[in-house]
Amino acid sequence: MSRAIVVMGVSGAGKSTVGAALAHRTGAAFVDSDSLHPQANVLKMAAGNPLNDRDRWPWLSLVGTELASNHPEGIIVACSALKRTYRDAIRAIAPGTVFIQLSVELPVLQDRVAQRPGHFMPHSLLQSQLETLEPLQADEAGFAVTTHSSIEAIVDQILAQLLTTAAVQ
Repeated sequence: MSRAIVVMGVSGAGKSTVGAALAHRTGAAFVDSDSLHPQANVLKMAAGNPLNDRDRWPWLSLVGTELASNHPEGIIVACSALKRTYRDAIRAIAPGTVFIQLSVELPVLQDRVAQRPGHFMPHSLLQSQLETLEPLQADEAGFAVTTHSSIEAIVDQILAQLLTTAAVQ
């Protein structure tokens, strides 16, 4: 399976954990898009200030460029991709990208974010991300997965869904 995949969702949804496990299982490259943020974005978020669209556009361009680059075994990127316009910006650079939205209940999100010491994304910004989130729409390549199972079961579910969507295409 040589695909460009974005594992998306709000902070604490498990994007990095699920994305890395999916990459490991498929042999794809894995990139956490947090590593692509300019330092100014990291400092802004660490100070408890949400990013605005002007902050995000250069970062989203880097995400799209990474997805469009040569990865013979495929690539999986963990990226919030909260708005349709952000996903459209990524698809403009990497048109074949499939988005997998991780859905998690609020108490679980709050607990996960609170238990991440040293991460630049503070707990205080979770609410702004939830307010910004625009779920995947029917005309977007991708699907949502509820993450109340083990990582292995979530990856199994994603792989089964990817095989189903590949058969339809």
